[in-house]
Amino acid sequence: MLPILLALLLLLVQVALVARDAIVVEHAARAAVREAAVTPDPTRVAAVVSRSLPTARTRVLRRDPPGGDVTVEVVYVARTDLPLVGDLLPDLDLRSLAVLRVER
Repeated sequence: MLPILLALLLLLVQVALVARDAIVVEHAARAAVREAAVTPDPTRVAAVVSRSLPTARTRVLRRDPPGGDVTVEVVYVARTDLPLVGDLLPDLDLRSLAVLRVER
C-alpha cells in the first residue's frame, strides 16, 4: 500500500511541476513579445526568455511595421524525470504564442 501512495504522491508532484513550467512558458512569451514590440533584434528577444527558461527556443514568427503586430512563440521541453513516474510519462513540449502591437 505504501509504494502505491508514494507513486501517487510523486505523480501529483510531477503534474505540479509541469503546470509550473507551463505558467513560466506563458510569462516568458509575454516578456519576449514586449521586447519584440520595441526592438527588431531577435537575440535580445531570446535573451529575455533565457533569463527564466535557459533551454527554451524562441522565434519571432511575424513582425509588421510599427502599428502592426508582432508574434512570438516560445517552446520549452518539460522534463518528466521524477523517480517512479518519470519513466511512465513522456517529456512534454510546452508552447506559448503571444501577440502585441509593434511600437517602433
